[in-house]
Amino acid sequence: MMADFELSEPTSQRVKSIDALRGFDMFWIIGGGSLVRSFAEVYPCSFLKFLSSQCEHVRWEGFRFEDLIFPLFLFIVGVVLPYSISSRMQRGATHKQLYYHIFLRTAILLVMGLVFNGLLNFDFARMRYAGVLQRIAICYFFASLLTMHCKVRGLAITLVSILVLYWAALMLVPVPGFGAGVITPEGCLSSYIDQKLLIGSLYYGYGDNEGILSTLPAVCSCLLGVLAGYWLRSGKSPERKAGGLLGAGLLCLLLGFLWGKQFAIIKVIWTSSFVLFAGGWSLLLLALFYYVIDVRKCWKWSFFFIVIGSNAIAIYFLQRVVDFREIAEFFCGGLASASGPWGAVILVVGVIAIKWLLLWFLYRRRIFLKV
Repeated sequence: MMADFELSEPTSQRVKSIDALRGFDMFWIIGGGSLVRSFAEVYPCSFLKFLSSQCEHVRWEGFRFEDLIFPLFLFIVGVVLPYSISSRMQRGATHKQLYYHIFLRTAILLVMGLVFNGLLNFDFARMRYAGVLQRIAICYFFASLLTMHCKVRGLAITLVSILVLYWAALMLVPVPGFGAGVITPEGCLSSYIDQKLLIGSLYYGYGDNEGILSTLPAVCSCLLGVLAGYWLRSGKSPERKAGGLLGAGLLCLLLGFLWGKQFAIIKVIWTSSFVLFAGGWSLLLLALFYYVIDVRKCWKWSFFFIVIGSNAIAIYFLQRVVDFREIAEFFCGGLASASGPWGAVILVVGVIAIKWLLLWFLYRRRIFLKV
């Protein structure tokens, strides 16, 4: 679910906490959730059951940790943009060159998303055209252009405007057969537009998780990251930067929670309250990682996550074409069979270990698959 957008900058110019947070986010894609669930099955105490439930998406309304993974990634994409765009401009890149770079990356991500969804099967009638990589591409495209042409105030106004307009559209525009303000899978405006405009199959029948209208507020998740990136690049002291991220995160959580009382927190259609609530958690995580790694200089523990995040797009695609479970069973199957109920945990650990060792091999040899 992740693309690696900033792997070519010199390490000295990088904020280690951003790399570590990207890897932390990706960890849950390569098996972190499965590890928690396998522990809960072996030792079903109330705490592990709670953690296991947090590693599953809510069906519609509500919020769990699993629902944070995608918006956190979009947030991280945004955090990097002020660094990457300013770095290219400092190296003498013209606006024309930047536009070309942005358009090329967007096009590659869109094509990769379609291939991931089965483009090469040539079953165009049943293919799903929306998807995670497609949404990343669109959010990256618009957030990059806005970062190029807007100052912080303009970015903030754009973010708020999109969230308010999206809320107003879903509340006020009537859907045939349901009316206005119906926030259900069948009756919401987002689902209706997907049914009318998206060809092929839809993720949840009535609409798509990465549908047309809901991509607009998803851009705001990226813009929240852009604003955080500008804050990190400011001349403030490291302690004040961490404190500012903390305060902004708490404020977004509060606003998202309160707005959610009237406009429910729903990841599937990326409601405005969801943007703020998920953005609040993203800001808090960035504040924590930044304070521990870049302020307190305690970064060695984060190497595990940095390795994962450094080749995110590679492992994302490899998971699609390589049966890592079968490889883990080849190496760990005997131990798993002899370990009784702990066998499932051993196999999940084996899968994660094999993926990490592969990524470490690529990392050590400076091989980074990037868009």
